[in-house]
Amino acid sequence: MKKITPFLMFQGNAEEAMNYYTSLIEDSEITYISRYGANGPGEEGSVLQATFSLKGQEFMCIDSNIQHEFTFTPSFSLFITCESEEEINRLYENLTDGGGELMPLDHYGFSKKFGWLVDKFGVSWQLTLPN
Repeated sequence: MKKITPFLMFQGNAEEAMNYYTSLIEDSEITYISRYGANGPGEEGSVLQATFSLKGQEFMCIDSNIQHEFTFTPSFSLFITCESEEEINRLYENLTDGGGELMPLDHYGFSKKFGWLVDKFGVSWQLTLPN
């Protein structure tokens, strides 16, 4: 086995999501993108396969050329350990914009500040500021 990479399947907005995530998190970038061509099977120009990294963690993603009845679930989330109040507040505010709260940003005892949310793309995030 060479490595394990988290894989995200979007329904037509993979590139928008990658651009959004890499703009919010320092030291992040889109590292590869391949698109569907005119002869399909996906919509021309949509993401056939892409890789991006968030703070050194590599992810893969696609725009599914098949419409599914399912999407992301909060049972799988991206967990970020923040270094400051400013950072956790900024990320929480930006990631909840167009999304929703699962656990509002607050002190829950196990963390100085913690929040769990779903972003506008349906991806779940847990943000923590350790004690």
